[in-house]
Amino acid sequence: MIRAGRRSYAQTSQELAAAMGVTIGTFRNSKPYAGKDFPKLISSDGARVKLWDSEQTAAYLAGLPVPELPKDDDEQDLLDRNEAAAELGISPKTWDDYKTHPQIAPHLIKVKDVEHCPRGIVQAFRTGKASGADAAPKGRPKGSGDMVPRDEISARVGELLDEDPAVTLATVQERVGLSYAAAARALPLLRGERIADLLQNEPGLTPEAAAGRLGYPTAVQRTALASAATDLRSRQVQPYLQRIADLLVGAGLAKTQDVRVQRLDGDVLAAAVTLTGSAAPALVWDERYGWRTATSRRHPIGKETGIPPEGEGIRYLSEHRLPEPAELMTALADRRRGSKRPVTDHLAGGTQQG
Repeated sequence: MIRAGRRSYAQTSQELAAAMGVTIGTFRNSKPYAGKDFPKLISSDGARVKLWDSEQTAAYLAGLPVPELPKDDDEQDLLDRNEAAAELGISPKTWDDYKTHPQIAPHLIKVKDVEHCPRGIVQAFRTGKASGADAAPKGRPKGSGDMVPRDEISARVGELLDEDPAVTLATVQERVGLSYAAAARALPLLRGERIADLLQNEPGLTPEAAAGRLGYPTAVQRTALASAATDLRSRQVQPYLQRIADLLVGAGLAKTQDVRVQRLDGDVLAAAVTLTGSAAPALVWDERYGWRTATSRRHPIGKETGIPPEGEGIRYLSEHRLPEPAELMTALADRRRGSKRPVTDHLAGGTQQG
């Protein structure tokens, strides 16, 4: 975490490498920060972007005593995604939903392109959930649209699921102010995420046992289990997608970004990585076909990522669904140089495994 009042001292790998007079490649390969006496990271374990306190690293590099950081928790401490989730006792993926809540979203802060939330805001949200404060509006005028902004739906529905694992669609419609279609999408999705959380924490558990332990009625388990299976596929592929994005950043083809896996119709998974200074505005991954270039920066994935119509300038970069990073980078380099590779046969059926 970034301790209260120390936001200006946050230091990235690139900045630390420059302070040490080495390239970022040398820095990553040699891992000087792995040394026993090197100042500890101020980012959480497993954080994609490593951060240090520059006052500590400067002292270490100068051969001076490394100053200690404050040890007492403060409401102004800045927590990253993993730390905020731990503070609430939820998974980081569930935090991604909670952070859109109006009690949290306005207070999110980006430090070195990493999103943080003040500890006090997280604690206040937790207290509000426990007391039932800031309840969602009840009732929904007949024929009206959804009363809750789309990016707040998951957090609001999650609160009801916390209260009653067997909550019905009708109750979600009434309490949150959603249409039947929106409630029917959100509730199985949240149940599936929680089943996936439990299965990750206890690998020996069966999906059916996880659903039962969470208190989900038998009548809703089929859709919840299907959603959980999709969620687990998403979690398994996300590190690979993020690795590709990070390699593109290292190659100067993209800015630092967190890759979000999206669900399309039919529970198909897809993701996009926005590019910079490239002939293509983005790369899109579809679990059925693999990687392709996109024609739109604003809506790179679109409603259907499948086989693009001829003439749109979209071409797949590999015959594999999950190509090795080196293969993908080579194919992209060829594309940027204007190489004309034919679209491979697998695009017609989408059946070859990556």
